[in-house]
Amino acid sequence: MTDNADTSSIVLDEVFPHRREIVWKALTSGALMGRWLMEPKGFEAVVGNRFTFQTKPAGEWDGTIRCEVLEVVEGQRLSYAWRGGHESNQGYGSKLETIVTFTLAETEAGTRLRLVHSGFVLPKNDAAYRNMSEGWKKVVERLDTVVAEEASQTLH
Repeated sequence: MTDNADTSSIVLDEVFPHRREIVWKALTSGALMGRWLMEPKGFEAVVGNRFTFQTKPAGEWDGTIRCEVLEVVEGQRLSYAWRGGHESNQGYGSKLETIVTFTLAETEAGTRLRLVHSGFVLPKNDAAYRNMSEGWKKVVERLDTVVAEEASQTLH
């Protein structure tokens, strides 16, 4: 989905057959996040909190993704800045300044999760946009698994 002529967003919309509180817990618990996304260092779902993820380095970039929580609406919306890469890199590891937003809504079937990863500057971020478009699909599948595991533990 294109926002304007030079930036693009990755948008995923999924319905989980689970209560919103359980999906929210998986989004806002650092321990659970480590099971479906990457292990965060220093994550708390508090506006202004800064935390990091570590991924594969490239060129001048050390592989650190620097994040800052931008918005928390309990049980409904979590948004954080996602910054990484280095200005001198082309392709993988190019400078990236984006925002990840998770929005939850109750539906008859459970909880609708809308994930928007916005701010990819094209063509500079083409590689990140392509890789993360596929990557987020896998992440959402893992999130579904973690949420299902948490839901079954809540029942017992």
